Amino acid sequence: MRPHIVSVTCLLAWMSASPAWAGGFAAVVSPPRFELAAKSGATLRQVIEVTNRDVTPARYRIHTADFVLADDYTLTFRDELVWGSCRPWVAIERPLITLPAGATIRYRFEVQVPPDTAARECRFAIMIEGDEPSMAHAGAAQLPIVGRIGVIVYLRVGDVAPHIEVVGPLVVTFNGQRVPALRVRNEGTAHTRTSGFLTGKDATGKTYDFTPSDLPILPGDVRDVVFTPSVGNTAVATLAFPVSVRGTLEWDGQKVDLNETYR
Repeated sequence: MRPHIVSVTCLLAWMSASPAWAGGFAAVVSPPRFELAAKSGATLRQVIEVTNRDVTPARYRIHTADFVLADDYTLTFRDELVWGSCRPWVAIERPLITLPAGATIRYRFEVQVPPDTAARECRFAIMIEGDEPSMAHAGAAQLPIVGRIGVIVYLRVGDVAPHIEVVGPLVVTFNGQRVPALRVRNEGTAHTRTSGFLTGKDATGKTYDFTPSDLPILPGDVRDVVFTPSVGNTAVATLAFPVSVRGTLEWDGQKVDLNETYR
């Protein structure tokens, strides 16, 4: 996975980011997320690499958090324990680290799954935050902002799996563009992401490749899997409808064949 470079805003851990430095917070974290599996009673140990890209030493505070994924895929992190949280299973190496300019640390954490834990998917975030706020300009005022990164951890305990049901095709507006999509519902017990190779044509007869969105679909979620058009490596600004899409959509070893016309 690519290192995840963030600035003073809190970014989704499954999205790519561009280099940004603001007020001394210039952390690079890898990997941006973990997708793990374990049995009841097991202990898992993992490592996060944290790099200080600033030209001065930096102090980072590290702790766990629960998170909520909104309909628009924005994340809300919660320091207080939510009902059913598995954060009590998690032990971190230490709550505060200091890194010289350009230095990297291999930061350890572990998850101890209690014996006799029922099958479930455990989800939490490990937060890496600037120890002191940076000052951001808002007009004539300066506002203190704490930069942070949320590394998302998914842990499947026991026999859990997603179960995707296709609700149906639809046309949605994504990034200001009308594009084909497929609405799906996850009736399973674990999250999943879609992938696949899709092709199609628009009303002018032009051929496109379509890339399905790979954002997480949590248990109980109804989501729109958006098909982004491109020609080769070039994104397409506008499609002429009707648009046909054919190919295979895949997730967790399962698949569905598509042959749809969108109007």
